[in-house]
Amino acid sequence: MPPGIHPTALVSPEARLGRNVTIGPFSIVHENARIGDDSVVESHCEIGYPTPRAGGKPLVIGANARIRSHSIFYEGSTFGPKLVTGHRVTVREGTVAGECLQLGTLCDIQGNCTIGDHVRFHSNVHIGQLSRIGSFVWIFPYVVLTNDPHPPSNYLIGVQVEDYAAIATMSVILPGVHIGRGALVGAHALVAKDVPADTVVGGSPAQIICNTSKIKLKDGSDRPAYPWTTHFHTGYPEHFVKEWVANIPDTCETPTGESDGEHQETSR
Repeated sequence: MPPGIHPTALVSPEARLGRNVTIGPFSIVHENARIGDDSVVESHCEIGYPTPRAGGKPLVIGANARIRSHSIFYEGSTFGPKLVTGHRVTVREGTVAGECLQLGTLCDIQGNCTIGDHVRFHSNVHIGQLSRIGSFVWIFPYVVLTNDPHPPSNYLIGVQVEDYAAIATMSVILPGVHIGRGALVGAHALVAKDVPADTVVGGSPAQIICNTSKIKLKDGSDRPAYPWTTHFHTGYPEHFVKEWVANIPDTCETPTGESDGEHQETSR
């Protein structure tokens, strides 16, 4: 048994494992899986689960991934480096994601979707097929992106979420809705119409509330809370933080000491 592979793990001889890969107890790595260097797959996971819907395409997981216990990844998806998951995550075929994706515990990615770089999902997020999610997007617990305009049917329309948008807890986004760049969807919202960039919506059905610049931080500073890049930098690479700080409006104070310069595992 190669170093790093637990004796109880079942790893197909046709699977491709990079250098220094760890496979935990009772995990299964199928033949059509590719796992990058320095990745960790914890116990009771199934990697590269076979499905004819993948059309023979492999599951490709980039370097420095950490997949926590009881997670299942189907073949036919591709992930950039530094993927991090919680426990009991399910990801179906046809998912294409960039670097530093974070999937919270019990996330369900239904496949045939695209996800950008540095996207963070909290726990219990459901992403319907054909969803298109940009980079630096935040999706909080129990959010659902739907895709069937008249269920049940075979006609699906995915949700589109642009860069830097945030969707707060327990919101439901209906099929075909476009969430604009930097927009904020309030908690418990039912979003049936497109959301303009840098706009706050809330309610059921969701209505436009204000521009995101009107929301103030509750830390006593009275600074605008959005764009969130003006004050929240935890876990983001230094080159992004420098760009964000350089573009902070004059009305905002420049934050200090909030960047660690490296991607860190975080539940936020």
